[in-house]
Amino acid sequence: MNNSFLGGIPPVVKNLLIINILFWLASLTLPGVIGIDVVDWLGLHYWQSDKFVVSQLVTYMFLHDTSSLFHLFFNMFALYMFGKNIEYIWGTKKFLLFYFVTGIGAAIVQQITWSFDFVPIANAFGEYVNNRDISVLMPYLNVNESTVLSTTEVLQLKNMVLNQPITVGASGAVFGILLAFAMLFPDARIMLLFLPVPIKARYFVIFYGAMELFLGVSNFQGDSIAHFAHLGGMLFGLVLILLWRKKGTLY
Repeated sequence: MNNSFLGGIPPVVKNLLIINILFWLASLTLPGVIGIDVVDWLGLHYWQSDKFVVSQLVTYMFLHDTSSLFHLFFNMFALYMFGKNIEYIWGTKKFLLFYFVTGIGAAIVQQITWSFDFVPIANAFGEYVNNRDISVLMPYLNVNESTVLSTTEVLQLKNMVLNQPITVGASGAVFGILLAFAMLFPDARIMLLFLPVPIKARYFVIFYGAMELFLGVSNFQGDSIAHFAHLGGMLFGLVLILLWRKKGTLY
């Protein structure tokens, strides 16, 4: 029997922990060593951006904010605390499927959320190219009625705007795991670092989900967290669990 720390972790969770840490180190060091911006390359860009590729729906999950350890620590701590119990019950294949479905689902919801802001902007650039009416761009750019932009300038400005949104992190999949834990172990008690009071898992997830919804709708200035992506992970996780439960294959 292996009593080491890593030896007590099931294989998918263990490998996800290792891969995420390695990607964080690569994101931290490679830009300065060989000039490769890993986050810009593998992070999730908006679907109308010229930097978006479909593979980012997966690769963004393995990247985290390099400005501090908190983002990585929180996700990996939650993955370890809750994911290992779920993998023991579901096995490696089902747990890995769930992880990727919730992570990709979170990315899809984030893309939909971005679209509410950026589709009108992209349409405005297209309308200007067709009609040369600068007024359509005035809500989005620092221009006036006398401004004249060439097609090349418009495309450059459009790319600059649409390349701004980018998200990284395993949070969508982690929120899916939190939901799964609450549905599999509803009466298990969870104690938060900032709220040292035991809370049943079912109530914890309801509270956390409601808080994410409130923060997402409120859209407070300076809040760069992808709250709707978190909810997307929960939503796709819920659908998958209900499907498995209906088929009698949840356990």
